[in-house]
Amino acid sequence: MKKSIVLILLFSQILFFTLLPIWIQLTDYLHPLVVGVVWFCFSFLILFVSSWITKEKIKITKHILHVITVFYAVLLLILLFFRPKGTSYGTINLIPFETICFYFSGQVDFLIALYNISANIGLFIPFGLYYIYVRKKPTLKEILIITISSITIIECLQFITKRGSLDIDDLILNFLGVYLGYFIQPFFNKVLIIRNMKSNE
Repeated sequence: MKKSIVLILLFSQILFFTLLPIWIQLTDYLHPLVVGVVWFCFSFLILFVSSWITKEKIKITKHILHVITVFYAVLLLILLFFRPKGTSYGTINLIPFETICFYFSGQVDFLIALYNISANIGLFIPFGLYYIYVRKKPTLKEILIITISSITIIECLQFITKRGSLDIDDLILNFLGVYLGYFIQPFFNKVLIIRNMKSNE
């Protein structure tokens, strides 16, 4: 890894911890693990951008990709199903864009609104990337069925266990995130190279 990238990553860590008071505010609404998830996404984004600028390649095996994705999925499930004590959920919204418009209305704290919208999209982008890396040339219909089915199950489980709300806007934003991952994969190919375990390339 080039020295310039190491320095950029070091700077990113300094910046992350400088902004730590902002990330900690999210723990009022989500599991404290959210700080770790933000750190992971923040660090990866900086690594990717710096590698793209310097034309450095990031090479990992499919096995490592599976491990990272499973680990990431577990962290995400913890965020979705383990909320701070005293937080009440169990509402239903089946009206498209109602919740999204509410976030933009100014009635919600800006940080919480920004996190909810960006996180509901951004946190699901890796799954779109993962699916296309693991399964060569999947169809949009295939991704559509898998994405809607899996997210609907999660939304229903959140509602049933009162760990979250059943909101069609969450489905829309999550779905958008997965599709973004699907469409930006060619861009990621310029930096991220997935190898088979037996490959020596």
